[in-house]
Amino acid sequence: MRAQPMQVLPVAPGAQVPMRRYVRHPREIVALVVAVLASLLLLALAVGELVSAAQERRDPDIYALALVSAPLLVWFARGQLWAQQRLSGIKLSPGQFPEAHGMLVDAAARSGLSYVPDAYVVLGNGVINAAASGHGFRRFVFVNSDLLEVGGAAREPEALRFVIAHEVGHIAAGHTSYWRMLGTFASQWLLFVGSTLSRAQEYTADNYGHALAPEGARSAMATLAGGKYLGRSVDVDAMADRAVTEPGFFVWLTNAAAGHPVLLWRIHALRDRRRPGRLLWRPREPWQWGTSAPPDAYALPAMVGFQPTPLPPPAAPSAEGAPAPAVAATVAATYSDELSVPLD
Repeated sequence: MRAQPMQVLPVAPGAQVPMRRYVRHPREIVALVVAVLASLLLLALAVGELVSAAQERRDPDIYALALVSAPLLVWFARGQLWAQQRLSGIKLSPGQFPEAHGMLVDAAARSGLSYVPDAYVVLGNGVINAAASGHGFRRFVFVNSDLLEVGGAAREPEALRFVIAHEVGHIAAGHTSYWRMLGTFASQWLLFVGSTLSRAQEYTADNYGHALAPEGARSAMATLAGGKYLGRSVDVDAMADRAVTEPGFFVWLTNAAAGHPVLLWRIHALRDRRRPGRLLWRPREPWQWGTSAPPDAYALPAMVGFQPTPLPPPAAPSAEGAPAPAVAATVAATYSDELSVPLD
């Protein structure tokens, strides 16, 4: 007996392309090309190592064997992951966690998918996490149980909606494709190459989450920062402000080596929709006014749920009744930023 097929939606295949073009991080394709080229280079070196080892009658390097065996390794790992979710997870359905299942169907339909990915709830043991993957033509999402807890102060349905839309976004954007994972397999071994692509993909998925569930962006980030119980006490606007004021080499290094954008930068990108999330260099200015971006600017959609950074309090007027020079300069610079917003 074969596994049950995915639920089919009345959407034409390829309907996800227009939205995908709109929400994709503008640096993702560049990072993807670099990762593929780097992987091909490492693959060529691995093949050369195997040929050299055969000629010299010695054992080849284990990493070279892994690279050459990547098609089988990736296929096997994806199949095993799918089996683990099916055998240990609780499958979302109209009768099992119907609210979350409805969010899944809604996200799949609105992102343009012609099917509903399978989704499973797995035991989280306190870890707030979710992921998306695939095997063959199958696509699936798994969500840790902590995100579905519904008791007391932990009840944040919009946060769950954002998380599900984020994971469906990974699928709609093609991040779970076997060929993409195979083509970038070796880049994960290169410092900053694979991690930069991963961060760009996460920003793209965040754009899906914000486009499909903007009201949940704030509570989702608060949950990631403080957990399912302290999330409501987290001031995410203050965290977004700190993205501008936390410089340093080790801050840069921590982000550059991470597969996900560091949380401060991620929150800042979700609040400030005037520009894409920063991949390597920290944000430089806070969101102070919440002004709409020009029609041709990168903006998806307007800021929802967050609050602009308050302006500094005015200083006491000087003897002539004019504002103090420092305050006047600050206000002038702020109004200049409001009228002219440069894009990265």
